[in-house]
Amino acid sequence: MRWLVTGAGGMLGRDTVEELARRGEDVTGLDHTGLDITRRESVARAFAAHRPDLVVNCAAYTAVDDAETDEARALLVNGEGPRLLAAACAAHGARLVHVSTDYVFDGAARAPYREDHPPSPRTAYGRTKLAGERAVRAVLPDAGVIVRTAWLYGVHGRSFVRTMLELEARRDTVDVVDDQRGQPTWSADVAARIADLGPKVGGGAAGVFHATAAGEATWYDLAREVFRSVGADPDRVRPTTGDAFPRPAPRPACTVLAHGRWQEVGLSPPRDWRAALGRALPLIRKASFDTVSLKESLRETP
Repeated sequence: MRWLVTGAGGMLGRDTVEELARRGEDVTGLDHTGLDITRRESVARAFAAHRPDLVVNCAAYTAVDDAETDEARALLVNGEGPRLLAAACAAHGARLVHVSTDYVFDGAARAPYREDHPPSPRTAYGRTKLAGERAVRAVLPDAGVIVRTAWLYGVHGRSFVRTMLELEARRDTVDVVDDQRGQPTWSADVAARIADLGPKVGGGAAGVFHATAAGEATWYDLAREVFRSVGADPDRVRPTTGDAFPRPAPRPACTVLAHGRWQEVGLSPPRDWRAALGRALPLIRKASFDTVSLKESLRETP
């Protein structure tokens, strides 16, 4: 089976390509320069060149705050792009795994959001991601799946976890929001979920799946766990509210996602977020150290 991963320059895209390659799959990863999902001719060239059996769409406009004043551009990437990919998949008999977000929900629920809970986004970003979900389901009702994830961190690129590691080394104390709840999720775990799910798409797996870690936490809880895991005093992290960090796009108060659909397709539910973080942190710290060392080496080069 030939896999094509869009958005392969991003955190999740890179992890997905690496996971599939590790499993010995025939995988091609394309970043924005290799495949612009908003241009029909770019999509057509990619399908003609690579003839994918299964496409994983990790390409997205993810600037949540910028989308509030740039919704048209966000909609082009997050809504029209998935529609073009889905149409190409339909024309070529390919299947599609489309990555979406917890922002399709309003965050007001008191229990984990089930996969079939009616979406109600409060932000421009959430609205555009919901448009992409609906496009995929309309064009590929039996050959496409939506994989929602949230609170991602990973080895590649910037994330809250990496920021906390840096702040732990530079500051005595850090103020972190304690009134927003979600599920800190390692991007490598999501990549593994996608690799497991892909072969089942079109053979019984369709609709929506939630790929977040089990359990729940606030950003404050996550920051304390990062500090504790690296041997720092977690009490150096101080709780505050979201009002202390006003942003153009409102953050959902609680978007904990349920995971019931995995067992329907014979896959185990995700592991707890603390267990995943414990595995991820040494790799993230090493990647951060290697990046700093490289920059210092370049500065010293005559």
